[in-house]
Amino acid sequence: MKAFRLEDVNLQYSGRPVIERLNWQADAGKIYSIIGPNGCGKSTLLKALARQLKLQSGSILLNGQALSGFAPRELARELAMLLQSQDKAPDMTVRTLVGYGRFPHKPVWGPMRKQDEDIVDWAMKQTGTHHFASRKLSELSGGERQRVWIAMALAQQPRVLLLDEPTTYLDVSHQLEIMELVADINRLHGVTIIMVLHDINHAAAYSDEIAVMRQGGLYDCGKPEEAVTAAMLADVFGVEAHIERHPRGGRPFCIITGLLRKTGPQPPKPEQAEPVEAAIAVGSI
Repeated sequence: MKAFRLEDVNLQYSGRPVIERLNWQADAGKIYSIIGPNGCGKSTLLKALARQLKLQSGSILLNGQALSGFAPRELARELAMLLQSQDKAPDMTVRTLVGYGRFPHKPVWGPMRKQDEDIVDWAMKQTGTHHFASRKLSELSGGERQRVWIAMALAQQPRVLLLDEPTTYLDVSHQLEIMELVADINRLHGVTIIMVLHDINHAAAYSDEIAVMRQGGLYDCGKPEEAVTAAMLADVFGVEAHIERHPRGGRPFCIITGLLRKTGPQPPKPEQAEPVEAAIAVGSI
């Protein structure tokens, strides 16, 4: 079953074309990572999947139904989206924030029911946030806050979870905690995960498939061993890289060895420059 199917999608941002004629599909129950250089349209695509941006043309289907045809609360029961970490934490307790995930399911003006409270408890236990449920978000570390946001999304009980750079601003250990948590949500609950990542090795280690974007289009999409290649890193990111196999699991692991040299006119060699010009150049460094 296809969680998402995109057909000839065109998107603009501030009047400028960002994504043009993009075709892509994501199977239900898998983990997908979207990678690519800054400005290639990764976050724009994710917002379009969450219906936060209007398509210029083309169509997006969610579970076989036009994304535009979902009522807001109906869509919120199908998918959840977490943006990049925010600098300012809301002035509320962990449990209060996680409870917001129940809004699409409970009566509009009604209080939290016992079944809602039970799901909030479950979501906090799943994410390891239950032991600081009464603390304010402002008192938590960045990694702890990110787990709370994921708990809120889990309490929403979506079939699809969209994550925009979930490890941004976190240290190495907290990055791995979040990636392991995302993998557990997929494995234990069958939630389709689509996330934008900057760390290519994280994408390779945790994804079933990787979508590589370049200049508003899809450069490639496939299993990590198919998508993460030295040729792709050269074409898309402009870097030289060596691809190894990770000792745990055999997934591709890229080692960046340098920038590719730019082609085009080169500056004159020192002996070709006039003596005075050379002295000015050295003195200006």
